[in-house]
Amino acid sequence: MDEQEFRKKCDAAMDSLRKRLLELGDELGFEVEGPGEKLEILFEEPEEVRFVISPNIAARQIWISALSTSFKLAWSDAVSTFQMEKTGETLPAVMSRILSTQLGSPVKV
Repeated sequence: MDEQEFRKKCDAAMDSLRKRLLELGDELGFEVEGPGEKLEILFEEPEEVRFVISPNIAARQIWISALSTSFKLAWSDAVSTFQMEKTGETLPAVMSRILSTQLGSPVKV
């Protein structure tokens, strides 16, 4: 995949994710920042925590830094979305898992 195609797919995925996270943030009490390419999710309770979601253009991946771990998702033509190769989880599934872990209750992204 060339850079232009990656950016197009990444921008669409990040825009969709941003909209859903803003809804969830209002509902569940966390902040979402990042009008540019990068998204940050800020939690204040029980302690201050920050998750960062950003494109890595050189690797053609979306990287998530959360829960002291780095999650790397690449485009999968088979499922037409960004997916973790190791687990098969899509971007919304990974975000659901890490938000559920952070908040201590099930979250659906």
